[in-house]
Amino acid sequence: MATRTTGELSRSAPVLTAHRVRRAFGPTVVLAGVELRIAPGEVVALLGGSGSGKSTLLRVLAGLDREATGETTVHGTAAVVFQEHRLLPWKRVAANVALGLTGPDVLGRVDRALAEVGLADRHRAWPAELSGGQAQRVAVARALVREPDLLLLDEPFGALDALTRLRMQALLRRLRAEHGFAALLVTHDVEEALLLADRVLLLDGGVIAEEVTVALGTTRTPDAEAFGVLRRHLLDRLGVPAS
Repeated sequence: MATRTTGELSRSAPVLTAHRVRRAFGPTVVLAGVELRIAPGEVVALLGGSGSGKSTLLRVLAGLDREATGETTVHGTAAVVFQEHRLLPWKRVAANVALGLTGPDVLGRVDRALAEVGLADRHRAWPAELSGGQAQRVAVARALVREPDLLLLDEPFGALDALTRLRMQALLRRLRAEHGFAALLVTHDVEEALLLADRVLLLDGGVIAEEVTVALGTTRTPDAEAFGVLRRHLLDRLGVPAS
């Protein structure tokens, strides 16, 4: 697998490119030549059925799977948010956010990141003292503090209750508007994809089988007719029957 990370990001160049990405587990081919480009500031949602390879692709793009073949390039910096918050239980919240960071302004950066996710008063808390939503906000802060050009999100809200999930979606929209990062969001939730993404990609048969541009504008609400049309189309492609 040829993976490159460059330190500079041009406004005209994609923040991420993937070319002919292939991954097999024994005789089972999960990714069969994925092609992908994400522009600076663009949010792309990746949908697919169970076992379609969504999380596998994200791990490859994050450089966490060295057995894949093909080429990936990330221009600038990238950070990953997983479904599980993966906080170290023996470190307090601020120390978890600062994990791996160096430099003279680490404490200030950590404080700003925690304030942005609404946890300015919890920097001394232990992970066990947090709710599920708070723990996931700490995970988002840990990614934000690295000032990434690209966020890779692997079903980051999948384990949360419905109300907390809506709040986290709103938080992600706000942070994206404020920071301008690009994102690849792996999700199984069609509605979440349409609420957050500029484009939706369907992964099927190991390749990107369809690309849908989400041009909803002010109608980006679940009760809007245009939203419902796109949702029904994506559910049909995923083999989900109409109720």
